[in-house]
Amino acid sequence: MSNPFVEEIAQQVAGATDLAAGDVIAMMETPPKPDMGDYAFPCFTLAKTFRKAPNLIAQELAEKIQTGGRIAQAKPIGPYLNFFVSKGSFVGETLSAILTDGAAFGQSDEGQGKTVVVDFSHPNIAKPFGIHHLRSTVIGNALRNIHRVLGYDVVGVNHLGDWGSQFAKLILAWNYWGEGELTADITIQKLLELYIRIHEEIEDNPELEEEARGWLRRLEAGDEEAVRMWKICVDVSFKEFDRVYQMLGIEFESIAGESFYQDKMPATLDRLRGKNLLEKSEGATIVNLEKWDMPPLIALRSDDATLYGTRDLAAAEYRWETYKFEKLLYVVDVAQSLHFKQLFKVLELMEYDWAEKCSHVVFGRLNFKGG
Repeated sequence: MSNPFVEEIAQQVAGATDLAAGDVIAMMETPPKPDMGDYAFPCFTLAKTFRKAPNLIAQELAEKIQTGGRIAQAKPIGPYLNFFVSKGSFVGETLSAILTDGAAFGQSDEGQGKTVVVDFSHPNIAKPFGIHHLRSTVIGNALRNIHRVLGYDVVGVNHLGDWGSQFAKLILAWNYWGEGELTADITIQKLLELYIRIHEEIEDNPELEEEARGWLRRLEAGDEEAVRMWKICVDVSFKEFDRVYQMLGIEFESIAGESFYQDKMPATLDRLRGKNLLEKSEGATIVNLEKWDMPPLIALRSDDATLYGTRDLAAAEYRWETYKFEKLLYVVDVAQSLHFKQLFKVLELMEYDWAEKCSHVVFGRLNFKGG
């Protein structure tokens, strides 16, 4: 889909230089900050032709640009000529095009033959569907729809938080305070009550933490009873999540929780060792990121249990091998910003060229009185 604002800028720049309008469009950039404009034209390539410094060329070009209509302002900023579009014209023309084109608005083939993976929603098992998960679900689905309109093959992934120490604690809680055998009749509210209680009890009785670790080791070793109880928690939780997804009309191409990557973890850890990235620290196995002013990514706890950072590494590797994505978008709130900086840095240290294709789509977290 053509952009009339970019085309007008290109026509005016082409008219003031020896460049073709198509070449100008190819050179256009997006300024790093909103207050620097909507589009930026770099003047470096004109230095040889005009025999002047790029910043002087930007100043002279600015005087030749006719403003009004679509272009509100042309402003030289260093070696760039930055353009501010008219917000009124932009809104008016966009709304008019939407009314004219309907569902076809914005369609293009720019993503043809390319795949985008959008990781979104990912609620935690045994907990109610939180507002931050709802926001991730809505934003992620919008990004999926946008990329589809742009011609990409899109894979919507729901990476459920369905593994880890919280399930070991939940199993322990049921063994202490549950009634009879854990069955699929249990409600998500009851699971939450148990989850809260075990954390409160652990504060007063730290020895329960070690009991929970024992259940985690059993779960990771495939113990039949531990896996049975874990699976009930997962199934009960997803019934509740699915009710929300049906109301929203949202489906996923892939629903693969953290547990899916459990058998892939050894290979990921071997690759980390092969790159000499693992070291011991206070009993845990870590990737030291101090050089980049970040805390370490903990690959294994002191008891050799895995953590979600390692599972996310395995998930990223799996997605690349499976989809060869052009983009991998993680739609997660701002509270996880540090985690994704660590994750992307470790992927880079593992020398994956595709690490730069991974992005964290950040949104704010809402906090309510009383939690």
